[in-house]
Amino acid sequence: MAGRIPQNFINDLVARLDIVDVVESRMTLKKTGKNYSGLCPFHDEKTPSFSVSPDKQFFHCFGCQESGTALSFVMKFDRLDFVEAVEMLAAQLGLEVPREGGRGPTRASVDPDIFAVLGQAERFYRAQLRAHPEAIEYLKSRGLSGEVARDFGIGFAPDAWQALSEAYPQVTTKQWLDAGLMIKNDKGRTYDRFRQRVMFPIRDTRGRVIAFGGRSLGQEEGPKYLNSPETEVFHKGAELYGLYEARQALRRLESLIIVEGYMDVVALAQHGVANVVATLGTASGEAHFRKLFRYVDRVVCCFDGDQAGRSAAWKALENALGVLTEHKQISLVFLPDGEDPDTLVRKIGTVGFQAQIAAARPGLEYFFTHLSRGLDLEALDDRAKLAGLVRPYLERVQADVVRTLLEQRLAQLTGLQTPPTPAGGGYPTSEYRPPPSAPQPPSRRVDAAHQKLRQRLLLMFLQQPQNWAAIESRQRADTLASAAELGVLGEVLQVIDANPGADTEALLVYWSDSEHYEPLRRAALAHLDLGRDQWQQYCADGIGKILSFIREQNRKAAQAKLGDGSNIDELREYWRQRDD
Repeated sequence: MAGRIPQNFINDLVARLDIVDVVESRMTLKKTGKNYSGLCPFHDEKTPSFSVSPDKQFFHCFGCQESGTALSFVMKFDRLDFVEAVEMLAAQLGLEVPREGGRGPTRASVDPDIFAVLGQAERFYRAQLRAHPEAIEYLKSRGLSGEVARDFGIGFAPDAWQALSEAYPQVTTKQWLDAGLMIKNDKGRTYDRFRQRVMFPIRDTRGRVIAFGGRSLGQEEGPKYLNSPETEVFHKGAELYGLYEARQALRRLESLIIVEGYMDVVALAQHGVANVVATLGTASGEAHFRKLFRYVDRVVCCFDGDQAGRSAAWKALENALGVLTEHKQISLVFLPDGEDPDTLVRKIGTVGFQAQIAAARPGLEYFFTHLSRGLDLEALDDRAKLAGLVRPYLERVQADVVRTLLEQRLAQLTGLQTPPTPAGGGYPTSEYRPPPSAPQPPSRRVDAAHQKLRQRLLLMFLQQPQNWAAIESRQRADTLASAAELGVLGEVLQVIDANPGADTEALLVYWSDSEHYEPLRRAALAHLDLGRDQWQQYCADGIGKILSFIREQNRKAAQAKLGDGSNIDELREYWRQRDD
């Protein structure tokens, strides 16, 4: 797995941190005996139930049961992924994050000077805005105040070919090119990419400038909007404009609104609607929704009231299907024809716009409305057509609950009784009980039961790794010896065994660059209809059943070989090992 952060570095980082300092920098704590207490930041409460132990370097909430290390706290409180949290905390301690070797470039290979160069460009553009009244007048004409321009770092690129290099002669041409701020033509000459444009800095989740978007003043030739090209630090298919600013403005984000342009984001912020982001000239893709759902449970798509906007909304819904769960929801707002968020909020004001957002249409309801448009569901042929249209989308849905609800709705509309569609990921996102089906042969029932047991154990060990230490030592050894037969569960148990004391977030980093990462992350967030106080016993019993299943499978395989006379020695070896 390319670019993995070594576990010993993670352990050392957590050991160097003082959890009281980390937590107290983000919330108010009060000394209560040996520990510190406060109002839990992860659920609403009036009486403090959140406790921080400096001795154990651990936090725990007796109300919502959230717990973990300083690293876990930062991930949950700041809504960072594992790597982002490690990098931020390491930077605070003056540590460089190492990476293990692997294929292809990793974030460790990024030249840190690129962030310095982009930061210099931002300062230059902001200074230029003050020196160009025509740019200031343009922003005023769009209803923007100086405070909002300051908060978003808005600047201006002058109409000059070498403005950046003249302002910063110490920066090399290669550095400007690597940062995407200069262009080299066929003759080898270089010049500034952005000229005569209002500049919107694009930031990562740590607030560092990673790219720019430039908006023409209206009279110039060329595109209205121009974005930075792809660079080492900027991948527009995964970034969102305004996300950093939204998180700065609102510590508790209840939802996030996706709009189409920079000006929509800034105009809504001007009117007090701060929870707004925009894609960067691309459709709202699955990577965008994965990022958004790290911070909120509800995403509202608010696009222009024209055909292009409606097409964008449907594309967004298509791309979100793979990440929707019973807890992660998408809604759609269709603005009046000819309106965009910027113009609409000026007409109807903040309260009116918020009312539009509150009345957003649930995405799963619109899913069937869109696909059944133009169909007569009283006609058998059109019912069959609808079923054919829906089927490919069901295969994208990972969450069992969402997929089952869609299948049930399809059955209501068409009269078809639909069998469950296989999930794309193969790991549970919540407890799911499929509808009764026809009896199966005993061997198939056993295999299905074994597979479900493995999935439940995977979920439990990911969420409570300490359950592994409670397993009898001989069973642990036997399980590790059979790890290859257990697939991903076997891999997870090997990592837990090698890293006693590691929490869920520390475990997931082992698959950060693997195809298994997303399914494992979903399993780590899943819910089971079984009290957590019962998990330890369930894990012990489950491991025993799995070992029995493996031994039985090996016995059958050995008997099969004995039956055809191929190798009687293997059967003798099997019984010898079993007797041991």
